[in-house]
Parts: sequence; structure tokens; C-alpha cells
Amino acid sequence: MKRFWGFVIKEFKHIFRDYRTMIILFGMPVAQILIFGFVITNDIKDAEIAVLDHSKDQTTHEIVNKLTASGYFILKDNLESEKEIEPTFQSGKIKQVIIFGNDFGKKLVSEGSADIQIIADASDPNTANLLVNYTSAIIRDYTMSLNAEKTMNATIVPEVRMLFNQSLDGAYMFIPGIIALILILVSAMMTSITIAREKEMGTMEVLLISPLRPTHIIMGKVAPYIVIAFINAITVIFMGFFVFKVPLEGSLALLLIESLLYIFMSLSLGIFISTKSNSQQVAMFISMFALMLPTVLLSGFIFPIENMPGWLQAITYIMPPRYFIDIVKNILLKGTGLAFVWKETLAILGFTVLFIALSVKNFKIRLE
Repeated sequence: MKRFWGFVIKEFKHIFRDYRTMIILFGMPVAQILIFGFVITNDIKDAEIAVLDHSKDQTTHEIVNKLTASGYFILKDNLESEKEIEPTFQSGKIKQVIIFGNDFGKKLVSEGSADIQIIADASDPNTANLLVNYTSAIIRDYTMSLNAEKTMNATIVPEVRMLFNQSLDGAYMFIPGIIALILILVSAMMTSITIAREKEMGTMEVLLISPLRPTHIIMGKVAPYIVIAFINAITVIFMGFFVFKVPLEGSLALLLIESLLYIFMSLSLGIFISTKSNSQQVAMFISMFALMLPTVLLSGFIFPIENMPGWLQAITYIMPPRYFIDIVKNILLKGTGLAFVWKETLAILGFTVLFIALSVKNFKIRLE
């Protein structure tokens, strides 16, 4: 029995000595509880909206104040004409535009109704539906309080229009996310596992003393995954178009170029992960934990980033899939060009350079 307890104590010491094991045992449960607890919510808060007010009277002012005071909406912009609506949505930040008709307050008093239109960005159909429902509920509440105060019988029935996805088809939301998820998993995870396998089996040292340069070895390892990932990107895009009827409003060439850039970023990330991994199992764990969960939860793929706490929103800025999903949605659904996605493109390019630089640094350290 004494030998048994000595063996148990030795195992505990072995576990506590390995910081990677400690992170897996204690860090991962805490991280998952925090991420899942804060991300998975159907609540709407701080959604950025714009208002086009043709009337600019006290009634429209009160409705806008009621919307912003609810905590669900932030008034980001006041538009001057209908021509500004589509570019406003294409910028990617405004989720909803509310349009008040001429003489809104006067018509409400004299005719008992007035013109109001709600236009929502339905590239994310779930969020668009929630925003419209919240807005309609607040307007109904305002109408009821107005009728109670002034003994009126006025009604405000908003005309709802879903932009970029009139049928609220869920495929419009998941196709961009699936592209981002497949490309980063195929490129980054498979690359990291392949290179880690060479190191684990001891064949990497053999390759390094061969006539091939280290850069040629790495490029030879990742070249097949560039081709495979690019074929996967084309397959998903065309399946979305022909099977799920997701439109391609923008340039196919630009979308493929952006996909290729994202593939290169994912490959550089996979190489970086491999420099930190001594085995396939470690590479697999890092890839799954650092790539799959963040892509699904923290990229805006399924859950709106605007609904997350501020500290979690800040973390999403270091998630490359966030930028690529925005690019795909803008090109596929909104028909925008490089002028609207250049910031996201630069972000992905920046990540690519960063991961390559870190990989080269770690690779040199391991060779010394």
C-alpha cells in the first residue's frame, strides 16, 4: 500500500510539473464555462441602428429616444436620404434602419396612423428577426402609452423589409461560417499535425540535413493543403449557390482571392502551432481548442458579436475567422467590392505576416 501511495504522489507531481497538462485540466473548463455562458444568448443589446427621419417632429424624437433608452439599440447615424441606406448597410456596422414618413406626428393625431418602415440587415436572419421584433414591441408600447395619455386610438404598424435575405433563409448565415471553419481546420490543423508527425517520428531531422532548404521542406509540406483547401472553398461556394440558393452578388474572383489569402493565413497558423508541438496529439488539441471553438463561438458565425460582453468582444478582434466571415458576407450577399472589405483584408494579411514571423523565430530557436 505504501508503494501504491508513493506511486500516486509521483503521478501528481508529474502532472503538476507539466504546465500544458495543468492548462488542460483546470484552464479549459473555466474558459469553456466563461465563453459558453456569455456567448450563448438570444438577448439583443447595443445593436447599432440608423434613422431616416423625414418628419423630425416631437413624436419621432420620442420614439427614437425610447428605442435608445431601452438598452437594445445605439443610434449610430442620422441619414438624409434613401440613397444612403444601402451603403450604410454595406459598411457592415449598421444592423437596422428606421424610416419615418413625412408629417409623422400630424398624421398620427389626425388620421390615427402614420408611415414607418423598418429595414434590417438579414444577412444574419436570426439577429434581423430579433431586432425587428424588439423594435416593433417598443413602438407598440409607445403607442399604448400615447393612447392612454391623450385618449387617442392611434396605431403604428411598421412596414418591415429584410435586406439581403428577404426569406430569412438560414443558409445565408451558415454558408460564410462553414467556409471559414472548413478552410481553417483543413489548412491549419492538418498542417500542424503533418509537421508534428515528422518531428515525433524523428524524420524532420533527416529532412533538415537533406539538400533541401528548410523553407522548401515547409512549402513542400503545405503545398498539397493549399490545393485541397482551395478546392474545398470552391466546392462550398458553388454548393451554396446551386443547392442552397445563396446568391453571389459580388465578384467571384475577389471572393476566391480573399479565400486564398485566408488559406495562406491558416497555413501560417498551422506552421506556428507545429513549432509549439512535439507530438500529433498536442498539435491536435491546440488546433481544436484554439481554432474550432473560437471559429464557432467568437467569430460572429452563429452568435452576434454585439451581444457579447465588452471584454469578450475585444477578444474577437484577434480571431481571424471574424474578418473572413465579414468579407464573405459582404461579397456574397451585399455585392460589395474591395473598397468595403479592405480593412478586414489587411487584418488577415497582418495575421499571416505575424504567424510566419513567429514560426521562423521558433524554428530557428529549435535548430540552435
